[in-house]
Amino acid sequence: MSTKAAKKSHSVYVVELRQSVWTESKKFRAANPRYKGLSTCLYVGMTSLKPKERLEKHLTGAKSKKGIKISSKFVEKYGMYLRPSLYEHFNPLTRERAYQLEKDLTDSLRKRGFAVWSN
Repeated sequence: MSTKAAKKSHSVYVVELRQSVWTESKKFRAANPRYKGLSTCLYVGMTSLKPKERLEKHLTGAKSKKGIKISSKFVEKYGMYLRPSLYEHFNPLTRERAYQLEKDLTDSLRKRGFAVWSN
């Protein structure tokens, strides 16, 4: 019996955020209680698009066909650019693996001293 291999159509990605997210957002600070202010603020996400395309949707405040906002308010307001050195080596991924890696990468980056937001 053969099993169909899961399609690797997803990616994780990391966006560098302006440092002002730390001073302007209580919610962001609350998600990063161990952050010492010595490193960068980041956003970690997953997508079925190319990371550059997904970043553009965040930065423009994109909405779905049903009018539902599909961009992160943190990336829309504070996003600067992608950080490929932090994610490129993981991609491409299955949807399930990307979902799990988004969480794992968020935890790993926090342990490395970054302040991180993910959904």
